[in-house]
Amino acid sequence: MATPPISRRSILAAGAGAAAGLSLPAAAHAGNGHPPTGVGFTLNAEVLDGGEQVTSVTLDTSRLGPIDPASVTAGTFSVHAKATSPIPLAPGDLIFSEYDLDRPVTAVRVDRRGDIVLDLAYAEGQVGGGTLGYIVSKGRNVQLMLVYTITQNAPVSVRRRPVTISSFRQGRLSSPEVDAFSYHTARSGMKYRLFSPRARGRRPLVVWLHGGGEGASLPDNYYDNETTLRANRGALGFATPEAQRIFNGAYVVAPQSTSFWIEDGDRFAPLINEIIREVVRRNDVDTSRIHVVGCSNGGYMSLKMTTVYPDLFAASVPICGVVQSFQGGPRLITDEQLTAISTPTWLVTSLDDTTVPPVPNTVHAHELIPGSLVSLYEHVIWNGHQFPGHWSWIYVARNDPSVNGQHIWQWMARRRA
Repeated sequence: MATPPISRRSILAAGAGAAAGLSLPAAAHAGNGHPPTGVGFTLNAEVLDGGEQVTSVTLDTSRLGPIDPASVTAGTFSVHAKATSPIPLAPGDLIFSEYDLDRPVTAVRVDRRGDIVLDLAYAEGQVGGGTLGYIVSKGRNVQLMLVYTITQNAPVSVRRRPVTISSFRQGRLSSPEVDAFSYHTARSGMKYRLFSPRARGRRPLVVWLHGGGEGASLPDNYYDNETTLRANRGALGFATPEAQRIFNGAYVVAPQSTSFWIEDGDRFAPLINEIIREVVRRNDVDTSRIHVVGCSNGGYMSLKMTTVYPDLFAASVPICGVVQSFQGGPRLITDEQLTAISTPTWLVTSLDDTTVPPVPNTVHAHELIPGSLVSLYEHVIWNGHQFPGHWSWIYVARNDPSVNGQHIWQWMARRRA
């Protein structure tokens, strides 16, 4: 007689990174006479250029015994995913990327530990795998609450015996590139994440300043120290093996604003500097090689930092940065301030950016900052996928901008304050 599908659910509070399994009735193993056995599972995620997605699920089956790989196919298990906002939404408010759907299993394998890995369908722009949601009224990304349900459709063979798993307990969200950044809070209360290089000795420091969507939403007490790394590859790019080779090892710090940088740049500048000083004090940082890089709101803030601390940075990379006020008021960075910038500066934007118009912002800044470089793209396209024109940080995260054959990471690595 065929073994009926068995569905078991557990909950991961993704923002807190902690699992809470449901108590479930046990189901007997199929035909082996052993007591029922439950297993945990891990959600494996990867930060794509368009944001983090869950790309596979690892079932912790190694303790069951050696599994015959031939007994496991893409149809052996089904995966359902539900993602909801971690904070209450006002009536009529919109959040992009919540979902409640089946995740197609594209492949299955038994890894070298003996765990079953279910590869899931994912792609840039695909709904149903992301870990972040964007709340329109707040202009903020939040880390979604993820609930994954695993259904076993057929037994697996363990020591030539058919086994049906009695229950599945959801565990943590594993994103190795994100997990490589440690958690910190400065004395001011501003949170930040820090990547530390393997190489010993005095190493440079890259300061990544996020865009407006990755700040906190304090009226809801939402301040996660997560979205700065999961929304895009801006900070992660500098922690990749390629970047680490170019910089010969580098620290990467990503502060998280308690709101958004443009709200009060004069107030945030010393708080960012406090984090820089803290990282320098606690680590072997070469203070002549501190670089500041930021996108959108963070592009504004990277320019702001070089006006407030003209001797601190070896290089500045403002990406689609804001110079002109959105409300038509005074310039956020004045012409006098731009003309006085002495930090080597390389600006990046895409000409189809409709969020931060390139001409009055990036192009204008380039015309005034002495000796500055600029990369102007027609569109934001990577690996054949076209992104919104505002997302030109993707190019910097991939070390694509170049001038006279020199790419932007190599240019940064050669700069000294």
